[in-house]
Amino acid sequence: MSVGSRRRPPPPHHHRRAMTPASSVSVPAPVPAPPKPLYLRGPVIAGAVALAAFLLLAAAYATRRAGSPPAALLSHPAVSTRFFSFDLVREYPHDPAAFTQGILYAGNDTLFESTGLYGRSSVRKVELQTGKVLVNHQMDGDVFGEGLTLLGDRLFQVTWLKNDGFIYDRHNFSKCTSFTHKMRDGWGLATDGKVLFGSDGTSMLYKLDSKSLEVMKVVTVKYHGNQVPYLNELEYIDGEVWANVWQIA
Repeated sequence: MSVGSRRRPPPPHHHRRAMTPASSVSVPAPVPAPPKPLYLRGPVIAGAVALAAFLLLAAAYATRRAGSPPAALLSHPAVSTRFFSFDLVREYPHDPAAFTQGILYAGNDTLFESTGLYGRSSVRKVELQTGKVLVNHQMDGDVFGEGLTLLGDRLFQVTWLKNDGFIYDRHNFSKCTSFTHKMRDGWGLATDGKVLFGSDGTSMLYKLDSKSLEVMKVVTVKYHGNQVPYLNELEYIDGEVWANVWQIA
């Protein structure tokens, strides 16, 4: 997930650009809610503002006060619109050259991050307090890193414009295996601690088996009867899957 005016250079005949959150989607997940996850909600941009934004929505998750409405909700019986706001609680330094696409908090002042752009994509372990990159796994030049999530000791990552993904050992990125998924594309990933949830830039939200990576269920996200396209980065919060929506040109 990336923020700001930066645009990713799309390959020929493709019109997707760098991901910017324009609104949020709240989707009741079809599984019981586990204990509150450690993920902090929020997009990340270069520099100190990056981690500030990241922690803003962590505060929103904690406080849940009245604010502006999300622009899209999944069409679902007995689901009502809820409003959220946030407080800025702290800012942290962050690599301004990182084209952040997926980021998560893993405890012990540690972040895991997926960065994009061809020739610059990577998976990183980052020290929260200083922004120092502790481990940097550089990806092949023809791969564009996208969404990232942590399930147990495994980091799952998807890639843009491909049906390929990677699974890393959180303690040793060199222990890496690949997988193929059946989403149309790789944009966002999240987990409830049991299964994976994925987005592909359309209005579809996927539920994936964490072992086989087979699609278990697909739902179409709608608001007032209309499909909501460009579902982007995902987070799992209190039994719901949250998404930001890439801006519509």
